[in-house]
Amino acid sequence: MWDIAEEFNAMLVFGEHRFYGESLPFGDTSYKSPSHLGFLSSEQALADFATMIQHIKKTRDGTKKSPVIALGGSYGGMLAAWFRMKFPNVIAGAIASSAPILQFQNITPCETFYKIVSDDFAREGETCFNLIKKSWSIVFDDGESSSGREKLSDIFNLCKPLKTQKDVYKFRDWLSETWVNLAMVNYPYPASFLEPLPAWPIKAVCKKLTDDKLTGDALLKAVFDAVSVYYNYTGGAKCFDIEQQATKDLGDKGWSFQACTEMVMPLCADGKDDMFYPFKWDFSAYAKGCDQWWGVMPRQFWAEVQYGGRKISSHSNIVFSNGDLDPWSGGGVTKSISESLVAVMIKGGAHHLDLRHKNKDDPQSVIDARNLEKKYMKKWIVQWKKTKSNTIVRA
Repeated sequence: MWDIAEEFNAMLVFGEHRFYGESLPFGDTSYKSPSHLGFLSSEQALADFATMIQHIKKTRDGTKKSPVIALGGSYGGMLAAWFRMKFPNVIAGAIASSAPILQFQNITPCETFYKIVSDDFAREGETCFNLIKKSWSIVFDDGESSSGREKLSDIFNLCKPLKTQKDVYKFRDWLSETWVNLAMVNYPYPASFLEPLPAWPIKAVCKKLTDDKLTGDALLKAVFDAVSVYYNYTGGAKCFDIEQQATKDLGDKGWSFQACTEMVMPLCADGKDDMFYPFKWDFSAYAKGCDQWWGVMPRQFWAEVQYGGRKISSHSNIVFSNGDLDPWSGGGVTKSISESLVAVMIKGGAHHLDLRHKNKDDPQSVIDARNLEKKYMKKWIVQWKKTKSNTIVRA
């Protein structure tokens, strides 16, 4: 959108999602009352966007007859697709990049996500994959004793030492999230979407994990060097905070609530075909945690009921793009459904690569994807203008 707005003579509009950033409907109490949080949902956000567009067309010169196209990546990509589905009278089409609209119960196998992450590391060498997989048992063994937890804290230069078994679980999840984030932002050029990183950061990480004979403390130190690529590429980090996996505020609090109400996305790992410790998807335990954290119970199947799951063939004018390196692609639409519900796979592409600024190191696959998206956007604009010109308006 940044590079083609001028070509389309377009205005870029960013509507901030309610309860995110500065858009707090109830000010400082927005997250303190369940009666307030009940207004935090994708359904309400989509209605906000529709109302916003209506307002702009009434108040901004030259916009009254302008067709609107929604673009979004990740959750924003889901919203873009659902926006077109729910409000085809408001927008002409949608570019839904890395949009896991199928990452829900009984639609996509829960192990798919972590399998793709693992495959990304395996691409850089079987040794890298195997060493990460082998490191979990050492972490768990050391985490059982106070001396072991102290050692883990020292080796990984943690800001707060691991004191309890619960701290070890947080450390485990922090490590796991690090590998996941690296897969998401495995871009072909330096970028700082989550953290400042070099080009192809997984390749840089796996250069720290090349000795298949490593074990014990030596392996942990190698893993530390590997995660340092993610957390300390610029060399400015004094210690590592396991409460933080990204430098920017991505609205974790809001997403946590939505994940406990409408966005129930099952994830699991078997520890065999992937490089993670095995864990099962347990909805009962998940729901119990949501009750403890937010005082709510998840609506397990609501996303499918609300938005259709795989049964979306009656909709139109959406391009679903996914990169094959992106773990969220497993829950995305990766095969075209109709002539106007089009899927494009980006070889060598990570999370919503196509929505980023063009770069000299872009693979041809993302250049082709962007050109395809432009083709459909132009088509939708022509359709919209033709349809609107033939509409009879009655007073």
